[in-house]
Amino acid sequence: MKRRAAINDLIQVMARLRSPKGCPWDREQDHKTLRWHAVEEVYELMDAIEAGDDQELAEELGDLLLQVVFHCQLGNERGAFNFEKVARLAGDAGLASP
Repeated sequence: MKRRAAINDLIQVMARLRSPKGCPWDREQDHKTLRWHAVEEVYELMDAIEAGDDQELAEELGDLLLQVVFHCQLGNERGAFNFEKVARLAGDAGLASP
């Protein structure tokens, strides 16, 4: 049996957290309330890079990815964008780079 991609699991977890039966804290958040959480995760990622700690680096990348997925869920709820669109835009930008 083929395993599902981990990103799909993460997207589904975030959708559950934001659902009416999900986490009250997660349901209260919006892009503005989350902005400083994203900044904090970037600083923690920078610390892991500076420390040369691959395990910590992987954990902090995961935390930052969770922030991206959270913002994508918020966008999806408004019908503005979703993770697929964001990932495609990132891929398109990478292909356009010299």
